[in-house]
Amino acid sequence: MSNELPSSAVIFLALFGLFYASFDVLVEGRILGLKSNSEPDDSLVYLWPLPSQFSHGEATISVDPGLSLDLGGNGGDSSIVREAFQRYREIIFKHSSGEKADYDLNKIKILVKSDNETLHLGVDESYSLYVAKQSDLSIFGDATIEANTVYGALRGLETFSQLCSFNYGTKSVEVHKAPWLIQDEPRFVFRGLLLDTSRHYLPIGIIKQVIESMSYAKLNVLHWHIIDEQSFPLEIPSYPNLWKGAYSKWERYTVEDALEIVEFAKMRGINIMAEIDVPGHGDSWGAGYSDLWPSPTCHEPLDVSNNFTFDVISGILTDMRKIFPFELFHLGGDEVNTDCWSLTPHVKQWLQTHNMTAKDAYQYFVLRTQGLAIAKNWTPVNWEETFNTFQANLHPQTVVHNWLGPGVCPRAVAKGFRCIFSNQGVWYLDHLDIPWEGFYTSEPLEGIDDASAQKLVLGGEVCMWGEAADSSDVQQTIWPRAAAAAERLWSRREVISAGNLNGTVLPRLQYFRCLLNRRDIPAAPVKNTLARRPPFGPGSCYEQ
Repeated sequence: MSNELPSSAVIFLALFGLFYASFDVLVEGRILGLKSNSEPDDSLVYLWPLPSQFSHGEATISVDPGLSLDLGGNGGDSSIVREAFQRYREIIFKHSSGEKADYDLNKIKILVKSDNETLHLGVDESYSLYVAKQSDLSIFGDATIEANTVYGALRGLETFSQLCSFNYGTKSVEVHKAPWLIQDEPRFVFRGLLLDTSRHYLPIGIIKQVIESMSYAKLNVLHWHIIDEQSFPLEIPSYPNLWKGAYSKWERYTVEDALEIVEFAKMRGINIMAEIDVPGHGDSWGAGYSDLWPSPTCHEPLDVSNNFTFDVISGILTDMRKIFPFELFHLGGDEVNTDCWSLTPHVKQWLQTHNMTAKDAYQYFVLRTQGLAIAKNWTPVNWEETFNTFQANLHPQTVVHNWLGPGVCPRAVAKGFRCIFSNQGVWYLDHLDIPWEGFYTSEPLEGIDDASAQKLVLGGEVCMWGEAADSSDVQQTIWPRAAAAAERLWSRREVISAGNLNGTVLPRLQYFRCLLNRRDIPAAPVKNTLARRPPFGPGSCYEQ
């Protein structure tokens, strides 16, 4: 990730310093909060997640509903940037504007240094944003976003959209506390959300809505847990009968559906990390190919003794590689109960012939599957049980995905592995009793003090397991608690760790929840004792 500032940003920074000497995010402790009547205080600042550095003035400027786009740089004339600008125009100018002769801000200039649109782990998402009247700084004026990549430009557009608010009195869009200077970049390269479509099928429109809402919180990886023991909804052309594991003929994803979701996500700067959870979560596979089961009465783990099992896995990976370009692929490996192998005569004989225990066979299965993924130019991600059980033999490229509890990432990075933090006690969205504070205060680098070891923590992921969530309630379960983790993953640790949860963070999270509602995302009230509960009575969105 580059910290390089465009030359014009350096000039602007120097000029801006003449006006405002400090880039302290918590300006005199008054940057966040609500009025006593629960109405958002327009004199305060509401941005989520907090940018790395920002400063502002005290002016209010009006924004032209005919706001135009001025593109520059090698990557400026990009369909990704153009389409994002149109999306954000619709968000910013959702209300019809009144008649006004003149506006302070008529255009936004976006300068993108690189024309490389490859979306990969660690892609540069940094940006600088300047918003000022033409009279304030004549060499700039209006609004300018500068970024090294189109994905940094997307993050800048999101921040700009949050600065814009509709004034119901003047019926115009305004930016308060201008002029603005924001320099921003994410703290972690992996900021994820797991979405489970096996326990309950989610229509494509719902998945897209989740992806759209992720972009508002600057999350950048959708971990698509497509397949599990309950259902197999994804089309695999090499082995078409796997589709028989779907709940019904209507609850399926075609190859074209999956490609559409990947492209939709890319346009919002979000990677899709797909998963097949083997060998322990493969019951649904046998609906189409019963030979994958050790026996008709013992369905999982998948049959380790049968080469056909690995032929099917290889075919799945081959087909999925044509869909999912992201370099990380999740191979599962969790919750493997090997009793089925030990109790099935032909598998038991195979174990004896190969001088293996059932635990050895578990390792063999995981390592062989890793090899198949690596041969297809994927980096394997595995749940922490694989590391806990046979860490010395895991492929060194393995990314260890924590979930069972704390302390895993410190042990993994000490052995040289990269790690993703998802401690179920604090970052599992299906645990409805975890309040937003639990998500916000949990630190992926807890217990890791060495700087080189800290770099091995890619980031973290909140997990939306689907046993008790479907289209009717999944978004209310995700938001706003996922946003609490999103700021932990994006913003500077020293700033968010120092924030007063109830005095500064809570009102800003409440504001972001209401922003999601205004953008048609059904985020639940922030202060619920259990997640996704509706309000208990009348009241302002900004205090629930």
